[in-house]
Amino acid sequence: MTGTGMRAPVTVDVAAPVLAVEGLSLSVRSDRGPVPLLADVSLTVRPGETVGLVGESGSGKSLTIRTALGMLPRRSSATGRVVVDGIDALSASTAQLRTVRRAKASMIFQDPRASINPVRRIGDYLTEGLRASGVRRGEARARAVDLLEQVGIPEPARAVRQFPHEFSGGMLQRVMIAGALSTRPRLLLADEPTTALDVTTQAEVIGLLTSLQEAHGTGLIFVTHDLGLASAICDRIYVMYAGRIVEHAESGSLFRSPTHPYTAALLAASPDLHGPRGAIRAIPGRPLALAEAPTGCAFRDRCPKAVEACGAEVPALRPRGRADVACIRPGKERP
Repeated sequence: MTGTGMRAPVTVDVAAPVLAVEGLSLSVRSDRGPVPLLADVSLTVRPGETVGLVGESGSGKSLTIRTALGMLPRRSSATGRVVVDGIDALSASTAQLRTVRRAKASMIFQDPRASINPVRRIGDYLTEGLRASGVRRGEARARAVDLLEQVGIPEPARAVRQFPHEFSGGMLQRVMIAGALSTRPRLLLADEPTTALDVTTQAEVIGLLTSLQEAHGTGLIFVTHDLGLASAICDRIYVMYAGRIVEHAESGSLFRSPTHPYTAALLAASPDLHGPRGAIRAIPGRPLALAEAPTGCAFRDRCPKAVEACGAEVPALRPRGRADVACIRPGKERP
């Protein structure tokens, strides 16, 4: 990392994203009719790139990245495209989805204790995907030991015989990262992987994750509530609110001069360790789901500078300087 909020530049293949979400809309069926969850979400992740997805709880971040693995809610209906390294996860056959999950994309979940089977040994967890890919047992075990060594687990040959309860939260998250990297995926989906960890362990896990990701040229999409963390590790950032993308920009640009009032409000609500001491300005109201959003801009009832025109229609995501923003009065033009 180079300076606050800046990463060293990465070399990416602009023509071949490992993840391309195009116009994704998702709803679930209920007794009262369809309930919308996501609307017209589009984003890309390229090889070697780290892309952040930020927003309050319930904005649709986790739901969006899970579609890349075909992990849709029950009784759901989706339109658009979610292309993972050439395969559309929304229209893929069972065999194609198996290929995506086995060889193209891996997910790192928030809580490793809820995601790793507590009655199976660590070695079983790490070799399961390898064995499903046709790797022989002995080779799979050797690779598991090597992966544990790469992520900094002491005595990896012994660790593969241990059970999850014998590891601390930070060490178990390292095991999950090793499992995600075991099949050498082109895409990593990280769903708030450091939330349950203390600050020191968070820094260690993030350093490990980004170094391994950069070494293998893997595309990484990082879901987080921590804007400071996002600014430090992400190349580009998408901001979500009520099931939609409301702003997209390079990390440095977004944090220096946020364009959407929601992005600015999120930054104002975050504690600052530098400069004069000041009160944290909480965003009034509560986060809304797409299904309960008002007409027009979903953020308008919480925005102190909203005008009547904000309720006319949902603002489209349009270029504005160095950002794409869904707001009719963005940036410095706001009074």
